[in-house]
Amino acid sequence: MASSTSITPSYFASTSLGPFPYNLNSARISFPLKNGSYKLPKHPALTLKAFSSRESKAAVVTKDTWEKSILNSDSPVLVEFYASWCGPCRMVHRIIDEIAGEYAGRLNCFILNTDNDFPIAEDYEIKAVPVVLLFKNGEKQESVVGTMPKGFYVAAIERVLKS
Repeated sequence: MASSTSITPSYFASTSLGPFPYNLNSARISFPLKNGSYKLPKHPALTLKAFSSRESKAAVVTKDTWEKSILNSDSPVLVEFYASWCGPCRMVHRIIDEIAGEYAGRLNCFILNTDNDFPIAEDYEIKAVPVVLLFKNGEKQESVVGTMPKGFYVAAIERVLKS
């Protein structure tokens, strides 16, 4: 059976590699160099921010709100099916946000995470993301599959609004 060794600062201190040159418990870290050492400036702790700090104009829809928000809506509805790990979905999010602002009052825009609400995606035979579906009177009217220029989405919306 192979043995395992935990690599910690104390491990380096106890080996022939010499002492571990960094004090990990210190708020200040220095790196040994040939001509002295370089000390990193002391900064306050950093806070990580989300990918996008702005609020989405498209509301989240789930399997619990699907029927009321999509199927029983009085106005036409756009739904973006996405996954949080999907890079192209992020590009489509920005387009849908623009569209939600431009068509406010004429079109309701929603986003649905297919990882969380897979049964809904399965009902509409969504095999890959991103996919945008347009509904009117509870019926699917149009679909745009993949990442497309904004004009593709606008053309589909206009066809649904005129029908």
